[in-house]
Amino acid sequence: MAKNPPTGDNARKGAVRDRSQTYNPRIEHWVKRDADTGKFMDQKADPKPFKGVRKEK
Repeated sequence: MAKNPPTGDNARKGAVRDRSQTYNPRIEHWVKRDADTGKFMDQKADPKPFKGVRKEK
C-alpha cells in the first residue's frame, strides 16, 4: 500500500516562486536572481541549471 510523503521533510513541491535564473556565458554557470529586488542570490557550482526555477530569456 502506498503512503503519503512525510511532512516537514523540506522537499520542494512544484516551482520556486519569486526567483528566476539566467545563464552567465562568461563563467558558464547558471545564476539565481530574486524577482522582487533583482539581486543575484546564488550560483551553481556545476554547469547544470537549478531545478524548479524559471529561466529568463
